[in-house]
Amino acid sequence: MDLSTLTAISPVDGRYAEKANNLRDLFSEYGLIRHRVLVEIRWLQHLAQESGITELPALSADTTAFLDSLVATFDAGHAARIKEIEGITNHDVKAVEYFINEQIRAAGHADAIGEFVHFACTSEDINNVSYGLMISTARERVLLPEMGEIETQLCTMAREYASLPMMARTHGQMASPTTLGKELAVFAWRLRKQKEKLDDVKVLGKMNGAVGNYHAHLAAYPSLDWEQISEQFVISLGLNANQYTTQIDSHDWLAEFCHSLMRFNTILLDLTRDVWGYISLGYFRQQSDAAEVGSSTMPHKINPIDFENAEGNLGLANAQLQHLADKLPISRWQRDLSDSTVQRNIGTALAFSVIAWDSCRKGLARLEPDVEKIKSDLVDAWEVMAEPIQTVMRRYGIENPYQQLKALTRGKSVDANTVRRFIESLDIPDEARHRLLELSPAGYTGSAARQASKI
Repeated sequence: MDLSTLTAISPVDGRYAEKANNLRDLFSEYGLIRHRVLVEIRWLQHLAQESGITELPALSADTTAFLDSLVATFDAGHAARIKEIEGITNHDVKAVEYFINEQIRAAGHADAIGEFVHFACTSEDINNVSYGLMISTARERVLLPEMGEIETQLCTMAREYASLPMMARTHGQMASPTTLGKELAVFAWRLRKQKEKLDDVKVLGKMNGAVGNYHAHLAAYPSLDWEQISEQFVISLGLNANQYTTQIDSHDWLAEFCHSLMRFNTILLDLTRDVWGYISLGYFRQQSDAAEVGSSTMPHKINPIDFENAEGNLGLANAQLQHLADKLPISRWQRDLSDSTVQRNIGTALAFSVIAWDSCRKGLARLEPDVEKIKSDLVDAWEVMAEPIQTVMRRYGIENPYQQLKALTRGKSVDANTVRRFIESLDIPDEARHRLLELSPAGYTGSAARQASKI
């Protein structure tokens, strides 16, 4: 059976393939191979700039242009050739080295540079820097922009509905009113903090040989400062140098990256469930599409499928991110290969996140508050006025204010007249009494509107 979006096992490459397109160039097998070629060639060029490596001649302009072109024009055909070589070597990184040498010879460039491809490297030197570049690029090009879109969308909605009063619920029960905008502003603020945390994670890379001690480097060129050469190389690629490692990068930074992304996803999961609940309450209507079907048997339904899709994929994303964070920092002694197969799924974890974010943005764009329904829940909810009344009573030293309001309101339906009669009976200053009498459930929203309008 030919592989297609219909026959793919993973929905990332099947049902949701289009939503994951922005990650495919980075985290596919092709993407990994392409980055390995890039790292190998940049390392060769970096070594050629070291005057102490006399056996490696300075690269001519033609050779430099050729190597740069090999990086810039690398395509699926090149990757396929590397896979052919891997079929012989049974080693994926060595196949990249052989491919580059093959290309150098075919182009007629100096044979002297060939032996300096993969010079003093272990496979993990190439792999860890490649993954670092892949993740760093994904963060800048895909993750942060898409996270920012959700934050912006929520901020816009928060400001638009900043003054729309809404019944708040704690423990599922009616609580002090808020505004719809304030509730959305809370999520925008929380997501912003985690987006900033993700942006702050320093992506590390190491280029220090078989077990991290520059053995081969020093054996060949003992007088060179290989720690500095390595650090300069990693920094030149836009990463941060990890100075102390075994054969592999410790992946601690990657665990930090996964945890930051998980927190963002967890907050978004909280949002999807809250919005689902508000849709169920009738606080939100969803814009209908005449061509869509909400149920195979109940024609009236417009299901909150975007938020349900987001919830499911956020769960899948976080399950994989958690495993990455738990697994990758742990290795038997200097290294074992259990990390290699796990790292190949980084793209899948990110893809499930991106798929969920897309669904969430789509769902938010379809929401319309049902203003009348939202306000109707506040009209007769006079019991929520127990909080401001008993608090004012506390200020003026009235005995047992909480207990008095508890007796008046707990578990009871209380109307406006009952509340007003109670307020009028209080021995408090006229100004305070007037202020309480002016309050209503819809007007008792504290600073919610101001907070929401500032987000």
